[in-house]
Amino acid sequence: MRIAIVGTGNIARIHAKALAMPGVAIVAAADVEAARLAEFREQFGVPAGYSDVAELLREARPDLVHLCTPPWLHHEQALACLRAGASVLVEKPPTISLREFDEVAAAAGEPPWFATVFQHRSGSGHRRLKALAGAGVLGRPLVAVCHTTWFREQAYFDVPWRGRWDTEGGGPTMGHGIHQMDMLADVLGDWTEVSAVARRQARRVATEDLSLAHVTFASGAVASVVNSVLSPREESYLRFDFERATVEVTHLYGYGDDDWLITPAPGHEQDVLTAAKHAQTGTRSGHHAEFTEVVACLRAGRRPPVTPEDSRRTLSLAAAIYASAFTRRPVTPDDLAPGTPFYHELNGGMSRW
Repeated sequence: MRIAIVGTGNIARIHAKALAMPGVAIVAAADVEAARLAEFREQFGVPAGYSDVAELLREARPDLVHLCTPPWLHHEQALACLRAGASVLVEKPPTISLREFDEVAAAAGEPPWFATVFQHRSGSGHRRLKALAGAGVLGRPLVAVCHTTWFREQAYFDVPWRGRWDTEGGGPTMGHGIHQMDMLADVLGDWTEVSAVARRQARRVATEDLSLAHVTFASGAVASVVNSVLSPREESYLRFDFERATVEVTHLYGYGDDDWLITPAPGHEQDVLTAAKHAQTGTRSGHHAEFTEVVACLRAGRRPPVTPEDSRRTLSLAAAIYASAFTRRPVTPDDLAPGTPFYHELNGGMSRW
């Protein structure tokens, strides 16, 4: 499989390492910074380098393009790849607005496909939770907690494109907590209402550095969502309280099986623990696990994870948090429909700091 990587910064190096698998070749890379591109090519043995994505697509003819560029570039680059017949795997966030996302999704075919890097779905712990929930072993979902409490100093945001609505699309809600929010939505499904606040508490940024939300799902479950880059003791924490068990994971940037805890409700110990014992184990969340599945799907002619439908649900949850925070009222999916301010820009063209 011929793979190209666009953008050769730190995340691209993680992608390149995770793509070390049989039958896969990184045939080309592109970057506007020649020195960074040359260093990347030398480190990973990439035969061709380009400063222009169109030239890469025309000459290298990749099967799959990994977009590892800053968020504001994803829309245009993904469209170029799809129109050239190359499938796309894009780093989060997939785009910086729902309008951009819908345009990209409409350009995708069967193939070329369009998928997003949400690697925490790929770990066996998350798969086990989805399997138990889907089989009805855990009962109805009732309450959830989704907290991404990380720490980023001001220097992190001094990179020109960070902390800006027009280039990054948002703060920790969009760029950090989105991974945990994706796991939350993948388990609990469609959201129906969001009430949120967002603040610029301590960092010199145009976006938020903190958000808190109350989310209601179609199932009736409710969740508390916190996204922060102001938390010296860093943690990623998800908790799902079902009728018959609590399922938790505590990690930072990736989890293994030992990071998960299942606590059955009284009277359900045997059913829950027996089912959990026979579920999938042994796979850490991470890029390699997701990329392995993506490659296998493309070879078999199947849609790879994570699908546009999956990605849009997660992106719309982030958009809803911003919409509620800036309008200072609860929002529903109708508030994010085409033609509304928050469909076109995640901050709705406003901020109230």
